[in-house]
Amino acid sequence: MPADYTVCLHEDCPMAATCLHQIAFTALQKSEAVLSLINPKKCAKDSSCKFYRDSKPVKYAYGFTGFQKRMFPSQYKTFMGRLIKEFGRNEYFAYRRGSLSLAPKVQEVILAALHEAGITEDIPFDRYEEQINYCD
Repeated sequence: MPADYTVCLHEDCPMAATCLHQIAFTALQKSEAVLSLINPKKCAKDSSCKFYRDSKPVKYAYGFTGFQKRMFPSQYKTFMGRLIKEFGRNEYFAYRRGSLSLAPKVQEVILAALHEAGITEDIPFDRYEEQINYCD
């Protein structure tokens, strides 16, 4: 858990047991001198809370080095160009080689770029891990 993760004070919220912001409050108040706080008056204290973040682990992907082998050169050029425009050159190559994890939203962007390039089959990423999604 990041030491500067934003916390929520509402221990009485019915969503508190599964909300990362409430779990962070419980954990970080023991170890940190300063906490970043969500304004208590802006929380809904129910499932409609815009700050709610589920503590259930999600599937992160790492790398897509095998994608190029499954595309024609013109498709790969389209695919790579779209993602470099989206992420920048350095971040694109870090994602490609698996140096940076691919959160679910980033995976969606990459798969959309695959479809834009004309790839209709599902190509798996290099590897996957279950992780807690603290931020997108």
